[in-house]
Amino acid sequence: MAETTDRVPTVIADDAHVVYRVYGSAAAGANSPVASFKRIVTGQKSGAVREVHAVKGVSFVAYKGEAIGLIGSNGSGKSTLLRAIAGLLPVDRGTIYASGQPSLLGVNAALMNDLPGERNVVLGCLAMGMSPAEVKEKTADIIEFSGINERGDFSSLPMKTYSSGMSARLRFAIAAAKKHDVLLIDEALATGDAKFRRRSEQRVRDLREEAGTVFLVSHSEQSIRDTCERSIWLESGVIRADGPTEDVMKEYEAYMRK
Repeated sequence: MAETTDRVPTVIADDAHVVYRVYGSAAAGANSPVASFKRIVTGQKSGAVREVHAVKGVSFVAYKGEAIGLIGSNGSGKSTLLRAIAGLLPVDRGTIYASGQPSLLGVNAALMNDLPGERNVVLGCLAMGMSPAEVKEKTADIIEFSGINERGDFSSLPMKTYSSGMSARLRFAIAAAKKHDVLLIDEALATGDAKFRRRSEQRVRDLREEAGTVFLVSHSEQSIRDTCERSIWLESGVIRADGPTEDVMKEYEAYMRK
């Protein structure tokens, strides 16, 4: 377990609620780009507005050196909570405080599909604030870590030729090359073979030892157990349990067996 005796908070959620709104009617084509553009030009209001209360009064404190698993059934609000911590979704009520700028790594993170993987590594590292010299030093290691060249020189090929697993591994390798105050990982460790998962889990442990905080969403209970000493169980947007991973996992598994 990472050393957390100084107990320096990095993320504080205080009665946080996230509500997002789905606009438009159920009519065919109501949400098409053409229909949306027409509403913007004419000022026409969309159809019914449905509110989704995805996160409901969540409160917790995360500390330096912790790796925290977020578990829960599909639609429980895990990814929404990560996006709120990252500042990508507004908090409707309550507050979320974060140390620095949290970095969200998700399997849908945008890279430039028409550019080669190696070029995406360079651009991704520069976007994270690395100097050109640091990028040059790290590029080969990032590509090796991702494993995309294990079956050929894929780093020189456009990203659009990659499988979803290869793309996700490259995203993780880029993000993990930098020290983060808070790193938010959404399902990225579920991709790839056992060897890549072991490398990824070790990198998460390294980030913790560098005094970072890691949040991990994964459908792989084993990845959560291997990587996170603490877990938060979110169900229907509400925290059901928060504590040592093994204890929370037992509660969650008992719930899922009902």
